[in-house]
Amino acid sequence: MGLIVQKFGGTSVGNIERIKNVAKRIYKYYKEGHKIVVVVSAMGDTTDELISMAEEITKNPSPREMDVLLSSGERISSALLTMALHELGIPAISLSGRQAGIYTNSIHTKAQITCIKPERILKEISLGKVVVVAGFQGYDLDNNNITTLGRGGSDATAVALAYALKADICEIYTDVEGIFTADPRIVPSARKLDYISYEEMLELAGQGAQVMQLRAMDLAATYKVPIIVRSSFNENSGTFIGEVEKMETRRKITGIAHNKNIAKITVLGVPDKPGIAYKIFAPLGNAAINVDDIVQNVSKDGITDLSFTVPEKELSNALKIVKEIIPQIDAKDVLYDDQIGKVSIIGWGMQGTPGIAAKMFGILAENGINIEMITTSEIKITCIIRRDLVEKAVQALHDGFKLGEE
Repeated sequence: MGLIVQKFGGTSVGNIERIKNVAKRIYKYYKEGHKIVVVVSAMGDTTDELISMAEEITKNPSPREMDVLLSSGERISSALLTMALHELGIPAISLSGRQAGIYTNSIHTKAQITCIKPERILKEISLGKVVVVAGFQGYDLDNNNITTLGRGGSDATAVALAYALKADICEIYTDVEGIFTADPRIVPSARKLDYISYEEMLELAGQGAQVMQLRAMDLAATYKVPIIVRSSFNENSGTFIGEVEKMETRRKITGIAHNKNIAKITVLGVPDKPGIAYKIFAPLGNAAINVDDIVQNVSKDGITDLSFTVPEKELSNALKIVKEIIPQIDAKDVLYDDQIGKVSIIGWGMQGTPGIAAKMFGILAENGINIEMITTSEIKITCIIRRDLVEKAVQALHDGFKLGEE
């Protein structure tokens, strides 16, 4: 039998009863002869509760201490699940990120995995044990510090381990049955996809779909790690994420993604000359601020305006950085808008198919939704719109492209 990496999210291990149910699921695989490495998130709302505790003490907590604090949630889950496995007679051991050999850079609260040294995991597997790894965390060897991988980081832990261990499959267990054509909480007619390509899932994750973390999908697409996303509450097949030639090709559009948690920054009166964009975006990159959609207006008299979006939680920090840059580049001013959102259509079938963009824009216009910015890639069209119209846009586009139909 093969080696399987299984990741269980916070809802899946949200209480003791659910942890026992996860242990029973693992038991079935173990009895079939599989070698199993399990990655767990913190229980339920543990991470949010820990953040709230920190904020009761200080509004500006040390990023290092936040990593020490938040990483504890996953260690609690891993220890409890290991105990549940012991009760079923399964030999198992829990490992922290450091014990599992997950090493990262030194950017606290959103570190990136630099390498995995899985010797300890392989040793425990060779002894017949199920290895339960605390997700979301790693270790900065240079500075001797615990680090965390950002929201959804347990996905990245699972995918990276699956690659390092040469696992046959990486199973992501969550509270939904797979990847849907849109968020089923907004669109009741959303359809579960049996298959989706790495590239399409990467775009969906990047544009706001929360089933898979963006960095986890980047790792999966780069290293071709096969993934199944499925529910931890039933035995249904879920959604397979893999190579494009295996995917559904009947539809031009695969899915709709949306994101309400963004903000727009506009730099006015920017000199239109080489190097200016670098001077704006390099400091943002150095601060680990993820800049997404970027639009530059047509230059007039050597002056232009530049707009871009950032995560809403990064707005304050991004504005501070940009305001420091303004006098250095002789720009006139900076504006921001924290009441925007975005909606995206994504699909391989868009390539070489005329009229898709026009249809999208027409659907939005028919529903009285004004487009403020547009960005595109080969398999994606994104429109920045008012935040309070995002759900209406998702519903209209899903219906307009008939994504709920079999």
